[in-house]
Formats: sequence, C-alpha cells, structure tokens
Amino acid sequence: MASVRVTQLSKRFGPFHALCPSDLDIEDGEFVVIVGPSGCGKSTLLRLIAGLEEPSGGQVFIDSRDVTDVAPAQRGLAMVFQSYALYPHLTVEENIAFPLKVQRLGKAEVRSRVEAATEALQLTALLKRRPAALSGGQRQRVSIARAIVREPRVLLLDEPLSNLDAELRVRMRHEFARLHGRLGATMIYVTHDQLEAMTLANRIVVMSEGRIEQVGAPLELYVSPATLAVARAIGSPGMNLIPAVLQVVDEQGVVVRLPGGERLRADVRAPSDAVGEAVTVGLRPEHLVADDAGPLGGEVELFERLGPLSFAHLGARGGIDTVVAQLPGDRVITLGEALRFGVPPAQVHVFDAQGIALPRLSP
Repeated sequence: MASVRVTQLSKRFGPFHALCPSDLDIEDGEFVVIVGPSGCGKSTLLRLIAGLEEPSGGQVFIDSRDVTDVAPAQRGLAMVFQSYALYPHLTVEENIAFPLKVQRLGKAEVRSRVEAATEALQLTALLKRRPAALSGGQRQRVSIARAIVREPRVLLLDEPLSNLDAELRVRMRHEFARLHGRLGATMIYVTHDQLEAMTLANRIVVMSEGRIEQVGAPLELYVSPATLAVARAIGSPGMNLIPAVLQVVDEQGVVVRLPGGERLRADVRAPSDAVGEAVTVGLRPEHLVADDAGPLGGEVELFERLGPLSFAHLGARGGIDTVVAQLPGDRVITLGEALRFGVPPAQVHVFDAQGIALPRLSP
C-alpha cells in the first residue's frame, strides 16, 4: 500500500489542455474514484500517475518519493484497462502468472501468488481456459488478478466495467468492494458512471474540462456540490438546474425569480450588489414537496415507476423549465396531469454566473 500525491500536475497536447495544473492527495489504503464526462481529463490524470504519459508540468509522488521521471515498471503500480488486454493464446493461469515470470520469480513463488489471486477472485475453476472461452465478467476478473498478483502498492483501474452489461457491472462493483476490503490496497478508479463512484469510493474526485472541481466523500458531494459541474455529475436522477435571476438579498438568504416569474427562497448568502444577476437554481428531485400553490410545476410528460419510488417529469421535453420530482412508488399519475411543488429553502442550491455555489447561511 502507498499514498499518492500530485502537485500542479498538467498535460497539454499542443494548445489543448487535457489536464490543467492540479493537486491531489490520496491516502494509504484509500479507494478513490475519479468521475466526470468523457474528455474531462480523468484518464489522462490516471495515465500520468501510472507514468504512461509524460507530464507537461508538475510532479507525482508515491509514498513521498518523486516518481515523475521514473519508468512505469519502477513505480510499484499495476493498471487494469477497459479492454482487459489479455493474451489470447495463453490460459487464465498463464495470463495471471505472466508478469511474475517477467520478473523472473521462482516457480514456487509464482504458484503461491497465482493461487492467492485466483482464490480472491474465484477463478480457480477457470485456470486452464483461454480468454475466448470466458464471459466478459470472467475476463475482467482475470485482468484484475493479473494486476494484483504483482502485489502492487497502488492499483489503477481505467473504466474497467464500461464494456460489461448492466447486470455484470453490478456484480463486478461488489467484486471490487470485496477486493478492496480484502487487500486493503490503495485503489484509484476512473469512471464516467456516478453510480460506481457513489457505491465504491471512500472519496470522489469530480473532474470537468481538465480541472478537478471538488474532492470529498460521496455524501458530501451529493449534499454540498461546490460547482455546477459537480451538481451535474452526482445524483440519479440528476439535480434539476433552472436558470433564474437573483431578486432579493437579505438576512434570511436570497430570493430568486424563476423563468415563469415564480419566486423561490434559498438559505444562501450573496453580496447585496448581486441583485439582478443571472444564477442557476439546483433542486434535488427528492426535495420537492407537493404543494398546490408551489412555485414549481407543469404537466407530466413522462412518468417512471421504479418500484418503491417514481419520478414525474414535468414540462416540455428538453425545455429549460423541465423539472423532475420524486414521488412515492404507489402514487397514481396520468400523463398530462398538472402537478405543483414547493421546496424548503434549506434544500435550494444557487450557483452564480461562473458556476460556483453560493455559501450556505451560518447555522
């Protein structure tokens, strides 16, 4: 196990900044998930830590040792790729043992490590098969076993589940959680799937447009997104984001005017000279409360019944004033039905024109 620290790490491809200067500290034994949309720089950050890309600036430290200019094989890391990268002509056992044979370890040591890795990932019955005879989930487990058999100080995982179907992704999330609990290894996991991030991570790193937007525990990012990018990245269904205008600033917080002229109070602080500025209001679907006189509403254009919960989509599909509200699973709804909602001021998020969350009122 090892800690990882990057300081002012950056990567440019010509004029394009794939990763702006970034700082990140990962503690020994943490499971950190880097999440964000395609092209946000998350895989670039992982490859820089692995040494597979040369940084344009900054440093990478493993256990306080500067490894910025150290070859990938000398960093004590192992990486699991999206594509599995298994040798098709080798058996499962040979694939897993391959990196140990490259290190010229003794036969007894190789056998011992392969047995430990295959037991941990329930692959013992598959040792004599070749990759073509395995399912997608089995191939991914072989890929992971080949990585952990080296006993790496840090395990890097680059979108390892993106090629699997939904059921297999759920099963493999459980495998990763169990594996981390068993090994106690430092893991850095890249994904665009926020469900993976929320269920696996000790801490989540949210990235957008080559920048680290916020780092924190899953619930912290869900409850208190620091920027619009974080609000978009965390939550399913996503946070309702509605353009508005700051109309009142007082000791009780602020009042915003929504596109239809409705007013909504929020327990946040803003400078008095911000009145009249454009803002974005953020509302979680589960925080909307049925209220016939509420400021939010519209006709139900889509209704999703998901067991114990349901979600009503209000307004024209794709319109700027579309709102998603969470309802009890037994609520009977008809398409075209008009619903209205309010929301407690403490649950209203407000983001300024730069996408930065306005601070909450002091308790």
